[in-house]
Amino acid sequence: MAVNIDEDTEFNDALRKHGIIPPREPAPPSPSPPPSPTFSDILNDFTPSELREISEDALDDDTERMIAAYRRQRIADEKALDKKSRFGRLYPIGRDDYTREVTEASKIDEEDDDKEEGTAVICFLYKNGIPRSDRAFEHVKTLAARYPRSKFVSIVGDKCIPNLPDSRVPMFIVYKKGDIRNQIVAWGADRERRIEELEALLLVTGALHPPERLAPEDRGKGNSSDEEDEDDMDPSSRMRSAATSTNGRRKKNVRGREDDSDFDFDL
Repeated sequence: MAVNIDEDTEFNDALRKHGIIPPREPAPPSPSPPPSPTFSDILNDFTPSELREISEDALDDDTERMIAAYRRQRIADEKALDKKSRFGRLYPIGRDDYTREVTEASKIDEEDDDKEEGTAVICFLYKNGIPRSDRAFEHVKTLAARYPRSKFVSIVGDKCIPNLPDSRVPMFIVYKKGDIRNQIVAWGADRERRIEELEALLLVTGALHPPERLAPEDRGKGNSSDEEDEDDMDPSSRMRSAATSTNGRRKKNVRGREDDSDFDFDL
């Protein structure tokens, strides 16, 4: 009769004692329990209006004050983010608008920006009727709404750069502080690209501002009264991104070549 060396029996124990079969492998350690949620983690699941109700029902004054303070701070953070959310859509431009809407716009610092980093402007060059360009157009509109701190503009490729070949579109030119920081040429020409790929690339090049993103349904509330702002602002609608930003300062084509474009972008 064959011996199952994995069985936990007295017979197998005797065989192991005499070295006839190998010792049993130790059982894997039990996974550590997840850390307990912090007070802030718990409160983050509630809207400001719900936090008001919770604070009013708190069992003691100290808890009530902590919840109220957390609520005030979160509302202040939301309002500060809303001030920076200046755009939120794709702006069509013409060649005559390029310097003002792209180059000069990228030099404008955000409110309270002590680092004076300027504004990220993503110029999208496209041509209707080219499938990869049409797909990219939809992706860009979505990202423009998702990242309202970055300015997205669109222009027909050969209206921006005379005689631009169709093989070069769609093209993305990223500006900041009046300089070209990155170029993406013929996006999706090699294969069909997903919006997540474009989003990740723009995040890595520093054109987008992670991790805070304003959901489209939350935009436009900054004009309401303070009380309405407090009740309507819901941090659960803020989407988070794990991508990490780099400054992308070199004028480098994403295909690995230094700025090899034959076209003049200094409009």
